[in-house]
Amino acid sequence: MPAFPRTRLRRNRQTDWSRRLVRENRVTVDDLIWPVFVVNGDTPRVPIPSMPGVERLSLSALVDAAGQAAELGIPALAIFPVIDPAHKTLDGAHAGDPDNLVCRAVRAVKAAVSDVGVICDVALDPFTTHGQDGLLVDGEIVNDPTLEALARQSLNQAAAGCDVIAPSDMMDGRIGFIREALDEAGYQRVQILSYAAKYASAFYGPFRDAVGSRKALGGGDKRTYQMDPANGDEALREVALDIEEGADMVMVKPGMPYLDIVRRVKEQFGLPTYAYQVSGEYSMLMGAAERGWLDGPAVMLESLLAFKRAGADGVLTYAAVDVARRLKAG
Repeated sequence: MPAFPRTRLRRNRQTDWSRRLVRENRVTVDDLIWPVFVVNGDTPRVPIPSMPGVERLSLSALVDAAGQAAELGIPALAIFPVIDPAHKTLDGAHAGDPDNLVCRAVRAVKAAVSDVGVICDVALDPFTTHGQDGLLVDGEIVNDPTLEALARQSLNQAAAGCDVIAPSDMMDGRIGFIREALDEAGYQRVQILSYAAKYASAFYGPFRDAVGSRKALGGGDKRTYQMDPANGDEALREVALDIEEGADMVMVKPGMPYLDIVRRVKEQFGLPTYAYQVSGEYSMLMGAAERGWLDGPAVMLESLLAFKRAGADGVLTYAAVDVARRLKAG
């Protein structure tokens, strides 16, 4: 009479080597995209109080950071600018200036480091006095005129050497409009990573502190163009449209509160699918770790593993460097 139970799943868990053999998902350095903040000025690094361990970087510090990413094998940086208020206007026209902070940062990184990809956000909010991602007319974010501004911004960044254009604005039709503009200007090789399912989330607060847009936005919100957190089916429609318009890769943002969306997008479309572990997610984990409530490295790796298990091909995370170091160290 065989002992009960015959099937014992714990057998595969009883040793480290066995657990490694049967492991279904892994986080590697190749899964990491590092979002970085760049600011004008001579101070190399300025801490961001609401994002433990994250700093605004001067251009020279950004170049050093890119070299560090290359040494660790991190595939790409995503550059976000902290724009001087003197350059902010109602129409965000500075986004099209070839000498703006983003373009100077891209040129500096590409001149110094050849084997790290550079991703540029496309949206007007860093450049507008009102903090909205699009053009504001009579209190309304106008869609089609914004597309023209986003195309100018994209061409400007492509000319500076950006490898991947990442529209995060959530205007209707912007992927096709930008793709056509890039192709007509000879930038067929520039990739588009679409923030295809970007939600009007409460998890963005520390990011807005980092780039200085919280005060500009004031009591406003972005609910007329970013997605309602209650909706899932709508995300699939957004992704389908962006793919049809020419997106090479798609992103879900935020990340962990929307793992169900990551899974549905990956299963339905099979396109390279990324998730953004946004500032609020990162700061919750790191803030708890600072207080000794959580094991910071352990929960960070576990959270990234959750993205992989859900189907993400990679993750934008502010912890990319720390995670890469730990992975390299084994």
